[in-house]
Amino acid sequence: MIRFLTIVFLLLSLTLKAQLTIIIDSVPDNTPADAEIYFAGDVNSWMPGDENYKFTKVSEHEWELHLAAMEHGKVILFKFTRGSWETVEKGANGEEIDNRHFTFGNGDTIRPHILNWADLSGGGGGSTASDNVSILDDSFYMPQLDRNRRVWVYLPPDYENSDKSYPVLYMHDGQNLFDEQTSYAGEWEIDETLDNLYNQGIKVPIVVGIDNGGTLRIEEYTPWPNPQYGGGNGSTYVDFIKETLKPFVDSAYRTLAGRENTAIMGSSLGALISHYAALKYQDVFSKAGLFSPSYWFSDSVWAFTDSHPRKYPMKIYQMVGGLEGNDMIEQMNLMDISLQDKGFGTSELFKKVVPNGQHNEQLWRNDFENAYLWLFEDYVGIDDYRQNVETLILNPNPADNECLIVDYNPIAGDSLMIMDLNGRLVFSNTNIISNRLDISGLEPGNYILRIYSGNKVSQAKLIKL
Repeated sequence: MIRFLTIVFLLLSLTLKAQLTIIIDSVPDNTPADAEIYFAGDVNSWMPGDENYKFTKVSEHEWELHLAAMEHGKVILFKFTRGSWETVEKGANGEEIDNRHFTFGNGDTIRPHILNWADLSGGGGGSTASDNVSILDDSFYMPQLDRNRRVWVYLPPDYENSDKSYPVLYMHDGQNLFDEQTSYAGEWEIDETLDNLYNQGIKVPIVVGIDNGGTLRIEEYTPWPNPQYGGGNGSTYVDFIKETLKPFVDSAYRTLAGRENTAIMGSSLGALISHYAALKYQDVFSKAGLFSPSYWFSDSVWAFTDSHPRKYPMKIYQMVGGLEGNDMIEQMNLMDISLQDKGFGTSELFKKVVPNGQHNEQLWRNDFENAYLWLFEDYVGIDDYRQNVETLILNPNPADNECLIVDYNPIAGDSLMIMDLNGRLVFSNTNIISNRLDISGLEPGNYILRIYSGNKVSQAKLIKL
């Protein structure tokens, strides 16, 4: 009887899993004859040239890939590349496309069509970069690595008409920061976001964007090797930023060169290397934005964190998308605890999970403003531009899931921020369309709510039940 039940259980287990075969038989006409096509998704940590996920060419115009069985109902996200993110698939007009998705158990074979390639069809039009974005150097020499790289620079809109100095934010994957035309996975719209804040009277920094090295991206953005993916030369890349690029930027532009005005930010492996740089060189960086950090790449990240306790005041912003998987969320939470154990205060650390957020530029683009305002709140100086602080009335207050901002009618350009009593930003909205406020995502406690409208700031104390 026991043996019979065991067999039944095993049979049921097998029926609860499903395989997937992906057949690609429709590709752009300009696809090279010797093209190799790869699957890059959440199941292989978005590696664009993973040999374990390379399609087999079964005929002149057909490629095939078999994915291992997964549980019924399991949803995977993915895209197709020709081995790197520079060669990722694009839309019919060269535009960025959303991640593909598939639910296991919903058939066993799919035949997706690839409409365009990023490197063969451009970015879908002319440059989208603001006028105050320029190329610092198309071929900036990196002596530590003995190679060259394109470097971008965003200057605040008032830079040319003032004698002010500005903080500097260093960012990776420069191709994707400012210009849809050069992006291979979508644009962050850093320039549009900062220009919009500037037009609201909010101070903005200089941003320096460093292109990734394509096939060298893993090598440069990882401080330690991974047995499957290689890498491990990130320390040298960080030394380039510290020893060569930053001194050049400080000499060429009016910067606030001290550590308190220097930040570093990136996503995925770019977040991993930003974490490394911020902790290793706390005398250089005081702020780090870590979007979807790839702590999974090497367990050495935990020993490294343990060996680099807090030396100076810091601000570290972590963010993960809710659809990136439980492992990503758990590792972010563990890093938050690890940093607290090494002396970083709770007011210096921020972490959030964005519901329905995927591992892509759209997620990072949408959260960049929140990260900037929190990381640079001491510089932003919103209150320097606002007068006549008024008191808001909230009803009900205390409130559980929702409250009404009494006698408030939103107008275009209004922005809202909610901070805890330590001044830590927990929520912001720069596109208020209603005076009804959803606070269901807040932890119970006391908060300060502020609304910025033109030259006026209004605030209220909010009690979340």
